Amino acid sequence: MTVVANILVGLVALIHVYIVVLEMFLWTSPRARAAFGTTEAFANESKTLAANQGLYNGFLAAALVWGLIATDPTGFQLKLYGLACVIVAGFYGAATASKRILLVQVLPAALALVFLLLAR
Repeated sequence: MTVVANILVGLVALIHVYIVVLEMFLWTSPRARAAFGTTEAFANESKTLAANQGLYNGFLAAALVWGLIATDPTGFQLKLYGLACVIVAGFYGAATASKRILLVQVLPAALALVFLLLAR
């Protein structure tokens, strides 16, 4: 159970690393514009805001990775905190930006959280 939980936590961390790259470094690229449904003009105007948002996603990924390498109880606490933050951020994003965030962000984090708690 612990192995499955850690794999899922790692997957959530990787998703957020990918989001960091899109938001901080590729925001104006066709790939990022397609992923976020933005126009070239909007992407250029919001580049700084997107980079800031990407930084916060990086903090989420860092907490999860740290949780994977730290020993318990710190490792468990970081994973729990990171997953809870991802879920809350995902619900907010789904309510304010795109329902697709429920599948991309909330569902993987919720599954990881369930397995994390079951492994405890």
